[in-house]
Amino acid sequence: MRAGDRLVMDAVRRGGPWPVVLAVTAVAGAAGELALPYAAGRTVDAFTASLTDGGRQPFTSGAGGWLVACAALVACVMLCESIGVWARGASGARAAAGLRLRILRHVLGAGPVATRRFPEGELVTRAGLNAEEAGRAPETITGALALLVPTAGALVALTLIHPVLTAALAAGIVLVLLVLRAFLRTTTALAGGYQEAQGEIAARLVGALDGARTIAAAGTADREAARVLAPLEALRRHGLALWRANASAGVRAGLVVPLAEVAVLAAGGLLLASGELTVGELYAAARYAVLGSALSTGLGLIGALARARSAGARLAALLTVPRPAHGTRALPATGHGPRTRPLPADGLGPRTRARPLPADGVGAPEGTLEFRGVAADGLTVGDLVVPGGSVTAVVGRSGSGKSLLAALAARLTDPDRGTILLDGVPLPELTRDELRRAIGCAFDRPVLVGDTMGDAIALGLPAASRERPASGAVVAAAVAARADGFVRRLPQGYATPLPEAPLSGGERQRIGLARAFAQAGRVLVLDDATSSLDTVTERQVGRALTGDPAGRTRLVAAHRLSTAAGADQVVWLEGGAVRAVGTHAGLWQDPAYRAVFREAAP
Repeated sequence: MRAGDRLVMDAVRRGGPWPVVLAVTAVAGAAGELALPYAAGRTVDAFTASLTDGGRQPFTSGAGGWLVACAALVACVMLCESIGVWARGASGARAAAGLRLRILRHVLGAGPVATRRFPEGELVTRAGLNAEEAGRAPETITGALALLVPTAGALVALTLIHPVLTAALAAGIVLVLLVLRAFLRTTTALAGGYQEAQGEIAARLVGALDGARTIAAAGTADREAARVLAPLEALRRHGLALWRANASAGVRAGLVVPLAEVAVLAAGGLLLASGELTVGELYAAARYAVLGSALSTGLGLIGALARARSAGARLAALLTVPRPAHGTRALPATGHGPRTRPLPADGLGPRTRARPLPADGVGAPEGTLEFRGVAADGLTVGDLVVPGGSVTAVVGRSGSGKSLLAALAARLTDPDRGTILLDGVPLPELTRDELRRAIGCAFDRPVLVGDTMGDAIALGLPAASRERPASGAVVAAAVAARADGFVRRLPQGYATPLPEAPLSGGERQRIGLARAFAQAGRVLVLDDATSSLDTVTERQVGRALTGDPAGRTRLVAAHRLSTAAGADQVVWLEGGAVRAVGTHAGLWQDPAYRAVFREAAP
C-alpha cells in the first residue's frame, strides 16, 4: 500500500465514531432498499390474487400488512439517508482537522528543513486544501463500500428468484467494475497534477506577496501577476482531462447499465411466459436489477476517493521530512559557572587548536558548545569549541554558512555527520523542553507569535510567565533588548494586541531579541538579529550582550565590524569551512579577513 493510501486509511480510522455511524446507516439503508422490492412484489401478488378471485376481497389483511411494511421500509431508508448526510459532514470535518493538526505539528517540529524543501505557499495548500480533500476519505470509502451492499444483495435475491436472472445481472456488474477501476486510476493521476498546479500557484502568490513592496517599486505588477498565474494553463489542462475522464466513464457505465437491466427483464419475461415466475417476482427482479446496477452511480464517490488518494500522497510527502528526535537526558549542573576560556596570547588560533572538552562536561564552563567532526549541507565545521560564557562572532562572506552554523548550534537542523554537545551532552540526547530552555534564538526577520506583545516575548516560557503579559522575566528581557521603552508607549503596553502594534523592522528585531533573552538559559544564538537596528540601539544591545549578567554563551552570526570587534572569539568561515578561530585583533592581521568586512560594508 502506498504511503498516501495508508494516510487516507489512517484518516478513516481516526475519524472517531462517525465512520461507524456512516457504515451503520449505509448498511441499514441498503438493507431497507433491498427489502423494499420484495415487500412491493408481495404486495402486488396479494392484490393480483384478490383481483383474480373476482374482486370479492380487494383489500385482504395480507395485502394491507405488506403495504404497511413498504411504508416502514421507505421511512427507514429516508431516516438512514438523513443521518448519513449529517454523519458525512461530521466525519469529513473531524478527519480533515486531525490531518491538519498532524501535518502542522510535523512541519513545525521539522523546523527550517520543511520550508527549505517545500515553499510556504505549497505548505499552506497541502495543509489546507489537500487536507480537506483527504478528509473526505471516510465518507467516500464508506459510501463506495455501501454501494456493494445492494449489489451483493441484489445478486443473492435474484439467485433466490431464479439463477438465470443472476447471470444476466452479474455480467453487467463486471463491466461496470472494470469501468470504475479504470476511472479510479486515471482520475487519481489527473487529480495529482491538478493539485500540483494549485500548489505552484499558491507558492508563487505567497512569494509575490512577500515581495509586494519591491514589485510596486519596480512597477512590474502586471508582469508578476502573469508569472504567478502562469500555471493556470496546466490547471486548465488537468481540469479538462478530469472532466473528460468523468464524462467518458459516465457514458460507458450508462451504456452498460440499461443493457444489464434489459437482459434481466428479457430473461424474466421468458420465465414469466413459461410459468416459472409470478408477476410480483418479475417486478421484484426488475427492481433488483436497478439496485444491482447502483455501482454505476458511484462515479462521484470514486472521483472524490481519487482526489483523496492524490491529496493523501501529497500530505504523506510532507511527513517524510525528517523531524528531529529528542532524547531523555537533562543538562548537568556543572558547578563552574560561566566564564570565558582564554585564547592564545597572539589572539590567533586556527581551528585545529580547539582542544576537545571532557565527554562528561566536568571542568568546562557552563554553556560550552563543542562541535566534533561536524559537517552539514556543504559546510565543514570539523572540531570547534565555543567556550561557556563567551561571546563568539561568526563572520564570513555572504553564503559562507553563518546561518547554517547558527542553526546547527541551536539544533534547528542536524549535521550530516559529527556531533554537537552542550555541556558534554549531545544535543539529540536532550529532551525537547530541556533543549529549548537552554538555547534561545533570535533571527534577522523574526515572526511574532501570540496575541499580545507580552505573549510574543514570553513565547517558550513557563505557563506562569505567559499568563502575565508584563511578568518580571518578560520586562527584564525587553529592557535588555532595548524594547521596553517603545512597548510601554503602546496603548495597552505589554497587553497590546499584535495587530494593533505596527512595528518597524528594528522594533520587530528588538522584540525577537527580547524573546531570545527571556528563553535562553545557557546559550543565545543570534543570526544577524541586529541588522535592522540603528547604530545607537545596536551599541546598547551589544553592551547588553557582552555584559550579560546571566553569563550565557552568545554565538552571533555577524556582518558588522563592531560585533566582531566586541566578541571574545571570532569564527571565520570561508569556502564552506572554518578557516580560522581567534580574536578579532589577531585575525585582523590577515588581509583576507579584513576584506570580509570591506565587502560587507555598505
